[in-house]
Amino acid sequence: MISLCMDTSHVLLAIALLKDGKVLASCQELCWKRQSEELFGKLIALMDKAGLAPKDIGEVVVSEGPGSYTGVRIAMTVAKVFCAMGNVPLYTIGTLQLYGAGLTGRVILDARGRRAYTCLFENGDAIGVPEAKPLDEICASMDIVGDGHLVGKEDNWPDMASNFSLLREKWKKAANVHQVVPEYLKSAQAYMVKK
Repeated sequence: MISLCMDTSHVLLAIALLKDGKVLASCQELCWKRQSEELFGKLIALMDKAGLAPKDIGEVVVSEGPGSYTGVRIAMTVAKVFCAMGNVPLYTIGTLQLYGAGLTGRVILDARGRRAYTCLFENGDAIGVPEAKPLDEICASMDIVGDGHLVGKEDNWPDMASNFSLLREKWKKAANVHQVVPEYLKSAQAYMVKK
């Protein structure tokens, strides 16, 4: 079965095509605030490269957030339309879980306003729940994935295609495509604050 995987929740544009759980083709690039402009072109090019047509896609998985207010919605909207029109199952996965596959350390993604979305992981399993925390309350004395610069470390981006594949058993199947909504850890008004 061919799985289409997408994440536009943060600074990356990540698209992967998996065949029976193995990466067939993928695209991953830093694309902050350009995901909506780039997604369709990259998706079409990736499908062409893999020799696939839309009818070949058997399922879609998309990150559900947290992340950029608009960013989370970009891939989610495309996924919902694709699944509704093609009668294809839709799966979701939490963004921090996606970034933290196989990690023993902390995922940190910029939430603006001197805060970050963060969660601790041990061997890829979340310890606690994802949260939006002030940067000065985040302990960074461990391996960091994501926006390391927020806590004085280098940025570290995982291989998202591999992570989608590794986390297959954690994908959550949507009972109703139309009821899938982004996961936000702060209010909509907080996303509008630019600092």
